[in-house]
Amino acid sequence: MKIIAYGIRDDEKPYLDKWSEENPDVEVASTGELLDDSTVDQAKGADGVVTYQQKPYTASVLDKLGSFGIKFLSLRNVGVDNIDAAAAKRNGIQVTNVPAYSPEAIAEFTVTQLMRLLRRTNTFDRKQANGDLRWAPDIADELNQMTVGVFATGRIGRAAMRIYKGFGAKVIAYDIYHNPELEKEGVYVDTPEELYAQSDVISLHAPATKENEHMINDKTIAQMKDGVFILNPARGALIDTDALIRGLDSGKIGGAALDTYENEVGIFNTDFGSFDKIPDERLKNLMKRENILVSPHIAFYTKRAARNMVYFAMDANKSLINTGKSDKLVEL
Repeated sequence: MKIIAYGIRDDEKPYLDKWSEENPDVEVASTGELLDDSTVDQAKGADGVVTYQQKPYTASVLDKLGSFGIKFLSLRNVGVDNIDAAAAKRNGIQVTNVPAYSPEAIAEFTVTQLMRLLRRTNTFDRKQANGDLRWAPDIADELNQMTVGVFATGRIGRAAMRIYKGFGAKVIAYDIYHNPELEKEGVYVDTPEELYAQSDVISLHAPATKENEHMINDKTIAQMKDGVFILNPARGALIDTDALIRGLDSGKIGGAALDTYENEVGIFNTDFGSFDKIPDERLKNLMKRENILVSPHIAFYTKRAARNMVYFAMDANKSLINTGKSDKLVEL
């Protein structure tokens, strides 16, 4: 049995080596390169492929895997929206993901960024760097006095809700699928419009779907409270960046923490050498603002999560090869 793992980062390599030691019946090949037309030939002779990337899994790549007889593709992340579903089905490729490598990691980071926004730490850091140690006029808000609206109550959304409640915030939620325990607590509102109207903070935890694309736009921003804070650790496509900038310019939006960005592929996790060389003017516009916190898709990035991403994906791929089954199969 042979599995090839693509896009292996330096921080993942020790966990991949450890998994390989624990599974001597599997030949493991790996590369730091992503899976695309220029690297797909490396998979020839493998029984399965394990990968993680934000760039698309194109029809040509999936067709090539199919021609090699590879029917098993295991992602080390949650999202499958970058897979050409028609091509995967055409080639009989089964796909697994890692639905929960560490919901708590993402939830903790999201709330951390909110606290930084509320306590104006970005502003104070900039002031202090220039020798200004005055308090005023940058007085803070308190989370315990706020209503947080959580959009989507999957594993990450629920983990975030537990932390928000720990701070004493009132928490409400919207999801088309109601969690039974949360239903008992009575936290759900009936429509996104109600969530927007009642929330001081909007915490986004929804997947990227056609229905959710640009769900934060001029129309929905207008439905929100003045001075609303928007948190997006989920998917960049959820927010219309131009609408966000307009909301910030008008003062309607009080601040935002963005761990994802709709044009992040090829930008995040790249060293451009200097701020001026970042090739995205809208992103730089946001990064310059004191009431915006941009982070390069790092909410997930913990030791526990890196280990789980490797182990869960490798286990799923091995299970598919051995049995044709996995508890992490995804319906495309």
